[in-house]
Amino acid sequence: MTDAPVRILLVDDQQLVRLGFRMVLEAEPDLVVVGEARDGAEAVRLTSGLKPDVVLMDVRMPVLDGIEATRRIVDADPAARIIILTTFDLDEYAFGGLRAGASGFLLKDARPEELTSAVRAVAAGDAAVSGRVTRAMLELFADRLPAGAAAARGGVDPAAALTPREREILLAIGEGLSNGEIGARFYLTESTVKTHVGRVLSKLQLRDRVHAVIFAYENGLLER
Repeated sequence: MTDAPVRILLVDDQQLVRLGFRMVLEAEPDLVVVGEARDGAEAVRLTSGLKPDVVLMDVRMPVLDGIEATRRIVDADPAARIIILTTFDLDEYAFGGLRAGASGFLLKDARPEELTSAVRAVAAGDAAVSGRVTRAMLELFADRLPAGAAAARGGVDPAAALTPREREILLAIGEGLSNGEIGARFYLTESTVKTHVGRVLSKLQLRDRVHAVIFAYENGLLER
């Protein structure tokens, strides 16, 4: 018995772009495109009805842009997995998409193998952006992050649910370290690190490593 294919919704206002992505994706036996949307509003409706495993979301579209569409989709279904499609690396659209709840971003001119790998990673619950890239993006757009979050909570520790080791793991993720790098720092096997990462994400109700970086940064756990 084989695993079910990853079901994908394509969202882009240009038909030729959607066609190109469809051709690349459906050349893979484990990937299938279940629908296409021409704008963000249609994406929200189709995601609700089709329940795709992954949404490939353009940002600049009529009616409703991809950032707001991402926010509405994630608000309605926190388990939704979205990859933002952007033209420029580390731009404000990719940043906005991650903060809205996307699990990664891809350049529109990404190589076919980069596209398919990102889709598989996000479908499996991982992120399509490295922690280092996320950290660089947060530093680039730091002026758009909420200020004084810790003060607003009255000094409550946002990571109070974590054990001392899990807190160390969270901070290492926030620095952009990979599992292998975290293991080397704390003399842990990668499988042990993976277990700790899973517990951190579960306790803090975070979607993936990307959002762990965002959480640590926005809550003042990392120096800016």
